[in-house]
Amino acid sequence: MCNIKTLFSYEEMDSPMGPLTVIATQNGICRIDFGSLEENLPSLQSWMSKHYLKGELIHSPEELKPVVDQLASYFSGNLQQFTIPLDLYGTPFQIKVWEELKGIPYGATCSYKDIAQGIGAPKAVRAVGSANNKNPVPIIIPCHRVVGSNGALVGYGGGLDKKELLLNIELQNFIPKSS
Repeated sequence: MCNIKTLFSYEEMDSPMGPLTVIATQNGICRIDFGSLEENLPSLQSWMSKHYLKGELIHSPEELKPVVDQLASYFSGNLQQFTIPLDLYGTPFQIKVWEELKGIPYGATCSYKDIAQGIGAPKAVRAVGSANNKNPVPIIIPCHRVVGSNGALVGYGGGLDKKELLLNIELQNFIPKSS
């Protein structure tokens, strides 16, 4: 392990579900947390420790403006696909699940079982649920689009009310591509 100090840029923004804290390294967005930085500082510090990251948080509104703008466009129904670089920290299995989640189309849902099959691990439904719950970049990696096999809204790190709100934004603004 090396002890390289990383600079973490952050910005807080208002959203339809309350404040969000966006955190990035020089390589891309690494976290989006529901709530203010102050509220999330203990979990952020725990996450940094778990991933052997040492760093300093720097308020960087200008640097994170493109991310905040894309999130605002998403919330207003004008953006269906994010084009933001990500810097993900997780196990190889978690990253595989998160990459699969990025393939769920805007306005669509799928089940945990579908994700497990999509990554070639059809019996890993519970592990997929756990990886989904640890998604560090909700909204951009659309874990809110994963539902129970019966179509019910189940599990969401930010709470089911936030999951429902995100799905409703997409449902209200979904325009199918004409063939």
